[in-house]
Amino acid sequence: MTDREMLELAAKAAGVVLDGEWSDTDRMSVSAGGWWNPLTDDGDALRLAAQLGLEVSFVGDDADGRDSECSVGYPESVRRPCRIKYVFEPHRGDIFAATRRAIVRAAAAIQQAKERT
Repeated sequence: MTDREMLELAAKAAGVVLDGEWSDTDRMSVSAGGWWNPLTDDGDALRLAAQLGLEVSFVGDDADGRDSECSVGYPESVRRPCRIKYVFEPHRGDIFAATRRAIVRAAAAIQQAKERT
């Protein structure tokens, strides 16, 4: 799945209405005005996580973060919200980018589950 496909699924999961325009910096135009890309914008990612009730945590304890991961928990399905699935994203030296990507991956997975039911 491409980043754009993942972003579109995440937007649907959160009810973010996009108008399909992309900026030069790979941000999606929002129909209410402005731009949206939780893969690159901390604020967009935090709003996405809060809106979907995602559980963000960090796994691993090495000082340089090479063996650490961001973990994002999300409900398995609408019908089974108490069963939690997790997305893991390695830090690889950038904890913020890993956290944003894990949030978007979890949001996309939520939308995919909705579309399957």
